[in-house]
Amino acid sequence: MSTQLPARILITGATGTLGRAVVPLLRDAGPRLRLLSRSDQSSDGSVEWVRGDVSTGAGLDEAFRGVDTIVHCAGSQSGDGEKARNVVDAASRSGVGHIVHVSVVGADSIPVVSAADRAMFGYFASKREAEQVITNSPVSWTILRPTQFHEFVITVMAQMLKLPVLPLWRGISFQPVDTGDVARRLVELALGPPAGIVPALGGPKTYPMHQLARDYLAAIGKHRMIINVPVPGKAAAAFRAGANLAADHADGTGTWEAFLAERFPEAAPVSTS
Repeated sequence: MSTQLPARILITGATGTLGRAVVPLLRDAGPRLRLLSRSDQSSDGSVEWVRGDVSTGAGLDEAFRGVDTIVHCAGSQSGDGEKARNVVDAASRSGVGHIVHVSVVGADSIPVVSAADRAMFGYFASKREAEQVITNSPVSWTILRPTQFHEFVITVMAQMLKLPVLPLWRGISFQPVDTGDVARRLVELALGPPAGIVPALGGPKTYPMHQLARDYLAAIGKHRMIINVPVPGKAAAAFRAGANLAADHADGTGTWEAFLAERFPEAAPVSTS
């Protein structure tokens, strides 16, 4: 029995790290593609750009009109609940049949309860709020929870480099996943029927934070003293217990070492031992 592909798919966050990886894959898959942007973009024969803002809801009703499936890639460190609410409300009014939402491993299990937790791990609270909006949506939905992207790791490390030492979170590990692996899974989900919360997608290997830091420093040719700082709070305790990991779903193929080699080609290779 054949499955009918959605005729038109819209991508929010199409110019972001994940969105840029999703666009060419969906374009090659066949459906008509509509990309959402807050500013004017030039459409061509393969994609159609439309204006709209998921943060405010402006322009979404018109942008979503005639769309079968929305792949919601637009996200940030905060405010994802409100963005999801605007997407769901406009999708419901516009007759969209399926929302594919990108969350994160740990959104349902990392408790962000204190101001200190929110300062460090507010991203997970934001994703939890968005999930709650999506799961209560009148529009059918699919949620994928990947682990942290490789890009997330270097963003964190780059911020820490502003300090004279690298204050790493003691006892915490990450399972970074390649953006391309997540994009390919999202395309599969967007071309299929609503599936609820699907199995997580993690990178192929888990690394203690201090190893990621050393690898990153080696890749960019810098030196810093590393100190492992104990982090209090329930969110940090959940991290130490592995709530941000997907050990049973280490299905990603792109490695941290390959990512660094591609991002920093002039650097010495990072050891895989």
